[in-house]
Amino acid sequence: MGKYRVLAGPEAYFCPSAARMGITLPEPGQGHIEGEIVPEEVALEVAARKFLEAKNPTIHPGPLVLWNWNEKAAKKAKAIKILADIIPARIIPMADYRPKYPKINPDVEINPNHPNLTIWHNKEDVCMFVGVHCHQANLSLKIIRGGTTCFTIAMCAMSGHEDANLSLRDASAEKILRLAEWVSKLKGVLFVAPPDTGGADSMDHNGNIFAKLAEGGG
Repeated sequence: MGKYRVLAGPEAYFCPSAARMGITLPEPGQGHIEGEIVPEEVALEVAARKFLEAKNPTIHPGPLVLWNWNEKAAKKAKAIKILADIIPARIIPMADYRPKYPKINPDVEINPNHPNLTIWHNKEDVCMFVGVHCHQANLSLKIIRGGTTCFTIAMCAMSGHEDANLSLRDASAEKILRLAEWVSKLKGVLFVAPPDTGGADSMDHNGNIFAKLAEGGG
């Protein structure tokens, strides 16, 4: 039996956790692609290519970006919006973790207990999780890998996610903007980060795109 690879699915109804199959997390300055440890810049370039090759690229920001209104969250929120505009990608938030039964509205949200419903509904072929607590992200990523064909990218503020097809660790606003820069480079356009990206004071929380989306606005 060869080395296990964290490939886009569908893999199985009960697919194994990647950690159980011997997949390890990257060290600082590294990422992982399908379970292989690579330099961080390689992972950023591959993530950018995946976004540009996708038919329906989607970014799923979680509560750590949506509701944790501190300086880091504000900077990340603006960086994510910049990235989404450059790709361009749809933004569908994961506003909370409560099970939504009997159904959710997959046009406006994704839920960790049944993320496949949103993936299927929107025909997502590449998606990125950012700002989602690690245990909920791993749950979602495992379900997506088990039952959909979507390629998953995880931008983790901690050590990364072995259950994603591609994962980057120590995610910050600056790292998200580096991904945006890679997208621009591959598109052949100049990337210039707005001068007010670096601070929370410049962030208009009342006009934040994620707050509007979570409230059902545009």
